[in-house]
Amino acid sequence: MNIALHSINEEIRNDPLTYIQAVNAAYHDQLRQIAGDIADNRDKVPIILLSGPSGSGKTTSALMIEKMLDDQGIETHTLSLDNYFSPLSEQEKELFAKGQLDLESPGRIDSRFLTEQLTAIYNCEPVQLPVYDFKESTRIMSGRTLCRKPGELVILEGIHSLNPDVIHFPDEKTAKIYVSVRTRIELDGSVLHPSKIRLMRRLVRDLLFRKRSFHDTLMMFHSVEEGENKYIMPYKYRSTYDVDTFMAYEINAYRPFLLDALRNRGYDPITEDMLTYLEHTEPLDKNIVPPDSLICEFIGNGQFNS
Repeated sequence: MNIALHSINEEIRNDPLTYIQAVNAAYHDQLRQIAGDIADNRDKVPIILLSGPSGSGKTTSALMIEKMLDDQGIETHTLSLDNYFSPLSEQEKELFAKGQLDLESPGRIDSRFLTEQLTAIYNCEPVQLPVYDFKESTRIMSGRTLCRKPGELVILEGIHSLNPDVIHFPDEKTAKIYVSVRTRIELDGSVLHPSKIRLMRRLVRDLLFRKRSFHDTLMMFHSVEEGENKYIMPYKYRSTYDVDTFMAYEINAYRPFLLDALRNRGYDPITEDMLTYLEHTEPLDKNIVPPDSLICEFIGNGQFNS
């Protein structure tokens, strides 16, 4: 699907609040239909696997679905696959410090431990939930216990959630959701690829919440894209549901964070097309974006926090 930038700008100039609300409502309706299907099949399929590339909005989409199911009286728990990373060895830490460790590899997941926990969760047995300490590159126990009751649901979100080499669990017991930006923005006969919209999301998020400079995020762009093409995209065909997380007003909200910074970087082949689009984009104040918007995962002030 393509959408013209000039039509987005016109909506933002005329009535931004109404436009934002309509875009958000359409996305919520999309997820609500999926939540309804999941609810109907919860006794046979209590595990939901949600995957997508970096910057796709996995966390917020999972928590939105959780809330929709909770609102129906169906207790739902969301877990992050990141917490099942294997601790790094000293040698791996050295490679990581040099930027030589493949951070996108599914081999980083402790599949055996994950399978043990998923099996116990499915069987309504108590499990001690882990949490991954990224600062120390190690996994610790969070102190939280999950004991799923019959009829309750568990969502596992992460980039490798649809990879059968990572998730050793019967297909028939899981629903599978793939989320990513699919829509392309048109400007003067050109289109902005969805990967660049996801990159905008990461640039803003990394700057605001991960203390990571634009330079550092851009330096990882090619390796992240390579990992997605190698480890994530090949398994999206396994999804039960395919969700486009594009929010039509989102690059308007990113413009104040990105435009001047990208201009000051000078010519960069990675950001050249993004800069062209941002220069033709009507700015949008982040403060009018409501907290139930998916893009709050990247600009902040959202109601959905893991």
